[in-house]
Amino acid sequence: MDRRPTHPGELFRDIVLSELGLSVSEAARQLGVSRQTLHAIISGRSAVTAEMALRFGRFCGNGPGLWLRMQQTFDLWQAHVDLDGKLDSIPTHSVAAE
Repeated sequence: MDRRPTHPGELFRDIVLSELGLSVSEAARQLGVSRQTLHAIISGRSAVTAEMALRFGRFCGNGPGLWLRMQQTFDLWQAHVDLDGKLDSIPTHSVAAE
């Protein structure tokens, strides 16, 4: 987990919008969101929510799961960085699952 994963919004910007030749304004219009909302996501300042994953998944034809998994990977990496060593003081317990 040393390397920062690509934020899914950045991937949407760099690959999807680039490939389609769409502006942020036009993509936002087609997605049914404001330009400001889309810009916050593609700049990596906002997360891809479940709702946006549904929109991206429909737009790209690949479903919402990919977008949510990418966001989860990014969030876990960021949380790991933010906790930097604090997890070491938390004991690990084994719990038998029934």
